[in-house]
Amino acid sequence: MTPAQASEKNRALCLMAPVVPVLVLDDASKAAGLARALVAGGLPALEVTLRTPAALDAIREMAAVEGGVVGAGTLLTAKDVENAKAAGAQFGVSPGATDLLLDACEANELPLLPGAATASEAMRLLERGYTVQKFFPAEANGGAPALKAIGAPIPQVSFCPTGGVSLKNANDYLSLPNTLCVGGSWVAPKDMIANEDWDAITALAKEAAALPR
Repeated sequence: MTPAQASEKNRALCLMAPVVPVLVLDDASKAAGLARALVAGGLPALEVTLRTPAALDAIREMAAVEGGVVGAGTLLTAKDVENAKAAGAQFGVSPGATDLLLDACEANELPLLPGAATASEAMRLLERGYTVQKFFPAEANGGAPALKAIGAPIPQVSFCPTGGVSLKNANDYLSLPNTLCVGGSWVAPKDMIANEDWDAITALAKEAAALPR
């Protein structure tokens, strides 16, 4: 898969809904119920971060949920890419980007949303062919004003800002011409997942899916 093909696939993914849930799961038995709740609320693209031992099993469970498109976040190594692909991930997300990671995603046909924090990083990824990138960590990097400033001289790149994004500030990003969607964890609070309060999560997802862009 070429970087251009990966970007095309991720552009379509980002346009499915204004918010991509960023999910940290400690218990894979909750994964299918969570995925169904989020999809029912209008958020079909789901990022499961590889931060817990349960993550790969959670991806396997979510991959079987009708209407959902599950991806793996926090990809750091080539082995992460191979494991995510084997578990059923349809896209990948990374906090940054290295040549080894980009090579692995391209070789394994896993569309990567690579992370960039600066204009130089965005330019380097653009030089390789990645026109859709993750702006991370968004709030720590100056938030929407910083992303707007980066976008002015690099209009060829579209972003999914993640990191500190919430319902309160999501519109600041979504109103920018270089923002396709945002990534956020607020739609799946840990206590609601633990209690399997799927109706409440669906309500949060509907609220997020209704955000203008």
